[in-house]
Order: sequence, then C-alpha cells, then structure tokens
Amino acid sequence: MKNKVKVSTIMTTDLIQLNISDSLYKAEKLFKKYKIRHLPVVQGKRIVGILSYTDLLRISYVDVIDEDDETVESIVYDMFSLPQVMMNKPVVVSPDTPIKEVAEILSQREFHALPVVENDELVGIVTTTDLIRYFYSEFYAEKPLSKLEQI
Repeated sequence: MKNKVKVSTIMTTDLIQLNISDSLYKAEKLFKKYKIRHLPVVQGKRIVGILSYTDLLRISYVDVIDEDDETVESIVYDMFSLPQVMMNKPVVVSPDTPIKEVAEILSQREFHALPVVENDELVGIVTTTDLIRYFYSEFYAEKPLSKLEQI
C-alpha cells in the first residue's frame, strides 16, 4: 500500500448536497432516492454542516400508538430545521490529505464521512465505505471493484 495516496483519488465528487435553507423533508427524499447516508450542507459553495441519515432517524423515531408513520414524521420534521439537526462545523480535509490520515480521523471519531474542501469550497466527500473499497482493492483484489460489484 502506498502511504502518500491522496484522498482525492477515492473521494466522491458527484455530490448530492443540501442548502442551509432546505427542509428535512428534502433531506429524507435525497437519502432515499440516492441510497446515501451523508449529505453535506452548504451556504453558497461553503460547507456549513453535514447531515447523516442517522441524525434524521434520531429525531423522527417516535413510539406512537395509532398514528401512521407519515403523520408522525410530518409533525417532527416541522418541529426542527436543518441547522438544528445537522452537525455544525464538521471536520473537513483537503484533497491532498493522505488516505492514511483520513482513516485515522474516521477510526477515532463518531462519524463516518468527511467533507473535502479546497479554498473554502466543498469539492468532495469521503466516507468509511470509500475507505473500505480502497483498502479492499489494495489488499485483497487483483483489480478494483467494478461499479456493479460495489452495489
């Protein structure tokens, strides 16, 4: 394995993101539509937070008798705004950050995604899944996983 490989080689650059003024309804739709677990939150091009699917589940899980799920979700989503639920001021890395450093950060913290920022602009995101795919291809595969094999 190469010690100096940069995170830019494994990060996702085709970003699905939220604007700070977006609703939690929109966040839920994006999580489900794209089958992702993390959404960077931007104001203009600047990262201001990150929302995980787990963050959304924490506020929407309510043990209610005789209520349909959509009604409960609507009530809860109307009670909170995106800035109240997202992680504010997330830890970020640059495209030049070594993968080794990203792995250290994610293994020591309680989150699973890091926004990648260059010149105060969001340029990508790297997740624990990206790291697993990279390490798998380095240690176990004769060739990197194809997109079909990744699903």
